[in-house]
Amino acid sequence: MRAASLSPAPTRATVAETPDVSVIIVNYNVREFLEQALESVAEASAGLCVETFVVDNDSADGSVAMVQERFPEVHVIANETNVGFARANNQAIREARGRHLLILNPDTLLQENTLQKLVRFMDTHPEAGAAGCRILNPDGTFAPESRRAFPTPSVAFYRLTGLSRLFHHSPTFGRYNLTYLPKDEVCEVDALSGSCMMVRRAALYASREEAEHMSVGGNGAHGVPLPPTPHANGGAGLFDEHFFMYGEDLDWCYRIQQAGWRIYYTPETQIIHYKGESTKKGELRYVRLFYGAMLRFVEKHLSGNTEAGFLRRLASRGLALALRVGIVVRALLSFLGQGATVLRAPAADFVLALLAMLLSTALWASQTSASFRPSFYTLVLPAYTLAGILGIALAGGYRRPRLRPMVAGLAGALLGVAALSFFVKTIAFSRGVLLLGFTMAGVLLLARRLVRRTRVQGSRRVLLVGSAHEASRLQRLVGGRMRPMVHLLGFVSDAPSRERASAKAPAPPHLGTPRHLRDLVRLQEADEVVFAADSLSNTAILGFMRQLRDLPIQLKILASNRDRIIGKASIEDFSVPFVEAERAVAPLRSAVARRLLDVPVSLVGSALHPLLRFSARVTGSQHLRRLTCTSALMRGVLTGQRALVGFDPSGPHPPSDWGLAPGVVSILDTIPERPVSIVEAQRAYWFYARNQSLMLDVEILLRALTRSEGRTATDDG
Repeated sequence: MRAASLSPAPTRATVAETPDVSVIIVNYNVREFLEQALESVAEASAGLCVETFVVDNDSADGSVAMVQERFPEVHVIANETNVGFARANNQAIREARGRHLLILNPDTLLQENTLQKLVRFMDTHPEAGAAGCRILNPDGTFAPESRRAFPTPSVAFYRLTGLSRLFHHSPTFGRYNLTYLPKDEVCEVDALSGSCMMVRRAALYASREEAEHMSVGGNGAHGVPLPPTPHANGGAGLFDEHFFMYGEDLDWCYRIQQAGWRIYYTPETQIIHYKGESTKKGELRYVRLFYGAMLRFVEKHLSGNTEAGFLRRLASRGLALALRVGIVVRALLSFLGQGATVLRAPAADFVLALLAMLLSTALWASQTSASFRPSFYTLVLPAYTLAGILGIALAGGYRRPRLRPMVAGLAGALLGVAALSFFVKTIAFSRGVLLLGFTMAGVLLLARRLVRRTRVQGSRRVLLVGSAHEASRLQRLVGGRMRPMVHLLGFVSDAPSRERASAKAPAPPHLGTPRHLRDLVRLQEADEVVFAADSLSNTAILGFMRQLRDLPIQLKILASNRDRIIGKASIEDFSVPFVEAERAVAPLRSAVARRLLDVPVSLVGSALHPLLRFSARVTGSQHLRRLTCTSALMRGVLTGQRALVGFDPSGPHPPSDWGLAPGVVSILDTIPERPVSIVEAQRAYWFYARNQSLMLDVEILLRALTRSEGRTATDDG
């Protein structure tokens, strides 16, 4: 479908001049990545005349509104449906006026010199129809898709059989990603990655020979109309819109070469490609789209090529058949793999629950001298166990990592089996065994989940590369996050003294200078390194990422003037969108679920209050005095006036729609910094409202009771 442009006329490239570059970005539900990409494009546009297009394929995340508000100079084409990558690019190409077109993914980050380097390369290589640069993965490693070969029968065979990986330095076997060529040398290649590819506009409508005749090969072709269909006037034409996703860049490069132009890889500049994983490689949709695109390429350019020899055509048709078989095989393997992943947790629970049933039966038999038939062990107990697992599944225990569905599922299964035993005598064994078995199963399954949660959600050790001000900002952002715990080790900077003096809030410790970054990561045992975009250039960030690419750490970027951290295919947003948050917190925990922890703990605390008060008077311990004050407030929990964990009544109150009550223990006790600003308090309350659970209450309670001092909210910030 055709959509109208929603943005005003361009400001960087006026109508009277021909832009050096037309940047084209196709977006689909990656607003934060898109914002970061547009900021990097703006920084890389210095010294050039650049126009930028964003084609949005019916995103639901507010991408269009964000672009119109923050980047009014950008041309926006908003589609009402997802028309695919190829058609969306063609919409912008038809309106673009630049000498060169930069096809760019929204989840990329340009170096400050990327546009200048690529434009200069194209201008000094008039025979080049397209050029691409070095692409880095989020961990700083070289992305092999930076340069590729066409999937001829031999290349595809070596790729599918794994020979290209085993002998990647061989010119014969390593041709698919040209791994036998040095990464730091300019070279002519077959194809580039569609994530960042600069194409000469003249190559779209004229062959190299025709362009030289028209004298437009090096200077572009502003004013000459684009061809209505591919290969018109000998040019490469537009993207083939039969490719919905994957393969369209390969097809385009093939047609550019067929038009007599050359395609180059240059390492003079580089970008980061985060590779948003909306379509995972193991999903059936990925298998269908990727291999389907490869099949279409082979059938379009290789199998039906009458100019090729008989043996080559036969090999190409054999490759097409192999790809069809491969699609079926990969789809089957993907289905089996997804099934194994889905059944992994229920299978582990089944083993533990069956073990609990056997132990409870043995314990019951030893205490009552009861005996059971062999069928009880081989049929009835496995049936009991299976009923419990099905109950957990029906209660949603395998969809969300919460404890309540597991407890509800086991309780429902217990009641169902007990009721059924009244009517089916073959399973009507001792109900004491049934109750004991389900209880022990619940304990084991609960323990498994707690151990797994503790292992997965351990404290993240984070090191920031940037200024003291940005370190303080990151510390405030992560301060209200209770899970996973974030331990900001400190910051790395060249000028700590001056930055500390200008920082508005106390900064974490200064660990050293960037030239010792690798050693600091090892010495501090960091899990993550966060680069402050406000303090570092994109060139510096890319350089650091390359230095750290072989270390087992996560590399992320703290967005400039935005409360978000960008990592590999993920965005951590620390802002508190109040309008959205009120919808996000529902459904809240029921009062019954909350009281399951509040009432028992408050009963124990109230009973211990006299002893705590006496001990505090005798010893004079400040910690015991604080525990005494806390236990005194627990009477309010029993009367329903307070919650065990809630907001601090003496500080800013969260919105009433969030369903939080005044707490004996404040959620703000999880914030390590003092004083706590209103923004930080609201962020902590919002996180709790969205993630509240029994185990989160336990974590907050334990952390609050073991603190040496309390916290209060202030009005600053």
